[in-house]
Amino acid sequence: MIEILNKAELSRAKDSGALVATILQTMKSRTTVGTNLLDIDNWVQTMIAEAGAQSCYVDYAPSFGRGPFGHYICTAVNDAVLHGLPHDYALADGDLLTLDLAVSKNGIAADSAISFIVGESQPPESVAMIRATESALKAGIAAAGPGVKIGNISYAIGRVLTDAGYQINTEFGGHGIGSTMHQDPHVPNMGRPGRGYVLRPGLLLALEPWVMVDTAALVTDPDGWTLRSATGCRTAHSEHTIAITDDGAEILTLPK
Repeated sequence: MIEILNKAELSRAKDSGALVATILQTMKSRTTVGTNLLDIDNWVQTMIAEAGAQSCYVDYAPSFGRGPFGHYICTAVNDAVLHGLPHDYALADGDLLTLDLAVSKNGIAADSAISFIVGESQPPESVAMIRATESALKAGIAAAGPGVKIGNISYAIGRVLTDAGYQINTEFGGHGIGSTMHQDPHVPNMGRPGRGYVLRPGLLLALEPWVMVDTAALVTDPDGWTLRSATGCRTAHSEHTIAITDDGAEILTLPK
């Protein structure tokens, strides 16, 4: 399903996006050495409830997971990159943490992810990888607009990542979003310009470049959810929800 939102729905999407951004930045500011992943999950649950919003994750049960997810945010540490299931783990200095959050408010969902390093230690390889995903996300957003094809976005993202020396997994990527969290079209993190669905004003996309230091292969934890690098290397993931407008694209998942 591909949804095209009207002006009223787009206004609600901005509220959802701002909430997601605020929660993520609050979690980043509260996360220190010793913070437990389950505490982060509890904090997020409280903020979602206080905002009168709904979690897109807690009851999420897709075919690829061992659902329902049962938590309110994805917490991926070091070699984990996607669908990180919160568990009893206290973060250590130098851990690379990815927080991925999707929330629905007034019937419209927004989705975003940030990666950052906990504590004082800042391993250069990890810093470079995070910056590469952030740069790729900016490039993908810059390529988006009415009349543009999905392949142009995928190409822009992929070029930044491959130029930085990373391999790209195309099994999981960006996606449409609207009244539900995951919709068509799929937005791979590698593609050919001039190919795919033509973007229209009112379409929401969640763009999410992610990479692993030395592989494109994933393995799944026994929890049935957490996806890790097959080699045990570190990973990073950046994501924004954007709205296609009459003259470009607007990032919805920025704090107000």
